[in-house]
Amino acid sequence: MSEEIPHFRPVWGEVDLGALRDNTRALVELAAPAAVLAVVKADAYGHGAVPAARAALEGGARWLGVALVEEGLGLRAAGIDAPVLVLSEPPPAAADAVVGHDLTPVVYTSVGIDSLGAAVARAGRGPLPVHLKVDTGMHRVGCAPGDAVALAEKITSHAELRFEGVCTHLAVADEPDHGYTASQLAAFEAVLAELGERGIRPPIVHAANSAGLLNQAASARYDLVRLGIALYGVPPAPDLAGRVALRPVLALKACVSHVKELAAGSRLSYGLRYELERPSVIATVPAGYADGVPRNLGLVGGEVLVRGRRCPIAGTVTMDQLMVDAGAGPVEVGDEVVLLGRQGDEEITATEWAARLGTIAYEIVSGIGPRVPRRYR
Repeated sequence: MSEEIPHFRPVWGEVDLGALRDNTRALVELAAPAAVLAVVKADAYGHGAVPAARAALEGGARWLGVALVEEGLGLRAAGIDAPVLVLSEPPPAAADAVVGHDLTPVVYTSVGIDSLGAAVARAGRGPLPVHLKVDTGMHRVGCAPGDAVALAEKITSHAELRFEGVCTHLAVADEPDHGYTASQLAAFEAVLAELGERGIRPPIVHAANSAGLLNQAASARYDLVRLGIALYGVPPAPDLAGRVALRPVLALKACVSHVKELAAGSRLSYGLRYELERPSVIATVPAGYADGVPRNLGLVGGEVLVRGRRCPIAGTVTMDQLMVDAGAGPVEVGDEVVLLGRQGDEEITATEWAARLGTIAYEIVSGIGPRVPRRYR
């Protein structure tokens, strides 16, 4: 048995599982009577897949969602037996693992359907539930609407498979006034109607993601909603903040590792892009872009919290460390630094980082890497 490597560097992520449970309960209530699928792909958006999955299930989620078969296997290895939907069609080489570990795959090609049917036959097991994904306009994965009926009939022709669900994915649900969502849902409804005319009625229909739910588009909820970022207390888009009372689940913290005083005119970090206008106390923090703190965050006005006040990140974030302009101080080695989260009356959110960097909060939280140990509470 390998020995766990201790963590000496004072950098950590705090994951509030109570907040995750509470967020899930609030979203389950909003989604009702539709059930909630908690998306825990990408290590639960950086929060830790197994602890997050358990907390979401305790909060009332009935399904889990993953991007990769490997992620589903990790949940099963941890003893989680809830239904797990693999959100993209598994490669044929993964079919035996899908069947052997009771994962529910999304399908959208003949090859994918046949490979899963053959895997069930090899295993000598009962029918495997599958969900057909229809591409109504996202154009990432899924079958064309015109191919949906033929693929559905192919599924039903396999005694080894059970046609449990049909789904689509919304491309601009995070833009409340965009008309494209309505056109996607209309295309999806047309597919459902055509399936119904052929006597094919899968028991689970789903389309809405976090943004689709928070937009209060009841027509998109159907039987199941697939919730990711909202579970973690992060709005899918700034315009959707406050629709439901949610608490951020993840905080990123560190301790000051070094302190120095520099004269006015001193220039800091790679590229010397940050120049002190006055004598300042500079605190070094042992977290960098290899940990998920974007390299340019300081150059676009990024701040951290030290002793309850905002202090600017001084210049370019380096791979393992960043510097903070603490002004006149005071600041000492060992002081807690909050990069994401609350300290005193101040709070820095993933949404704030995203706005400064011209990206989305999903990228921020999921980018906090495995070098940062998570502490669960």
